[in-house]
Amino acid sequence: MTAPPVPEPPAAVPLAEVVRSGFTESVHLGSAVALAPDGAVAVALGGVAAPVLPRSSTKPVQALACLESGAALSGPRLAIAAGSHTGEDYHVELVTGLLADAGLGLDALRCPADWPEDEPTRHRLIREGRAPAPERMNCSGKHAAMLAACAASGWDTRAYLDPAHPLQLRVRAVAEELSGEPAAHVAVDGCGAPLFGMTLAGLARTAQRLVLAEPGTPRRAVADAMRAHPEYVGGTGHPNTTLMRALPGAVVKGGAEGVLVVALGSGHAAAVKVIDGSPRATTPIALAVLRAAGADVSGAAAFERVPVLGGGVPVGEIRALGERWV
Repeated sequence: MTAPPVPEPPAAVPLAEVVRSGFTESVHLGSAVALAPDGAVAVALGGVAAPVLPRSSTKPVQALACLESGAALSGPRLAIAAGSHTGEDYHVELVTGLLADAGLGLDALRCPADWPEDEPTRHRLIREGRAPAPERMNCSGKHAAMLAACAASGWDTRAYLDPAHPLQLRVRAVAEELSGEPAAHVAVDGCGAPLFGMTLAGLARTAQRLVLAEPGTPRRAVADAMRAHPEYVGGTGHPNTTLMRALPGAVVKGGAEGVLVVALGSGHAAAVKVIDGSPRATTPIALAVLRAAGADVSGAAAFERVPVLGGGVPVGEIRALGERWV
């Protein structure tokens, strides 16, 4: 049997530059799209209609599928299901409680063992002689929600990561419904969960549809939980958390390999893919394309530039090439 063709990577254009002491040291290439509140494409840079692997940027979609499959998710529990937490103690306590209420323990998690991303927590655990653990991995909230959904629906909790599992079929259906596209490619994410490819425009559309959903609907519940509890979407100092606090009403979710999606309360939405996989410029790029689309992102002015350090002090910046897109 012939394997299906693997989609080509999207066309890349210059999106951001790294300037050190007045010298352009590096340039990040990629693709970016911004949608107007009515869903029309307002800004398109690079291959926005080509498939990408959205990585953790689709966790809100997975959280929605879990909610619609019967998982008892609300407030912080729904936010952590849609997030990539930093492995702090309060994150682990929430994951543990979510599993316990589903009649499961931490041993049910099938995500890999990892150190927490939060440095103080990681250093403390190392001093205490602790080892990496699945519950400290940034995807354990999503995995706990998946297990809770399986328990609620009477599905096999041991095979919940199988792409043919009823839960993963539901995730795929929700992803295709929200993006308005069939899955472009099926892959395995870093945490072991199935991952469904979509275009950047489709990724922006998914976040926009969550933010603009009718109050009281499951879609809106996911967006509202993330906005009300950004510390569970990321954690202390996490860029997704800090950006949501700077832009009240926004939903922000990054993914590995240089992916970021942002949807504002106004209905504007943006998605970014940096082709070299680095996330360091994704926030400035997303803010620049949103501004080019007519969105008000003035509350996030502090995030439009990333300092470049020399000797521990700023000597330059990472900035989007926004002035070239207008």
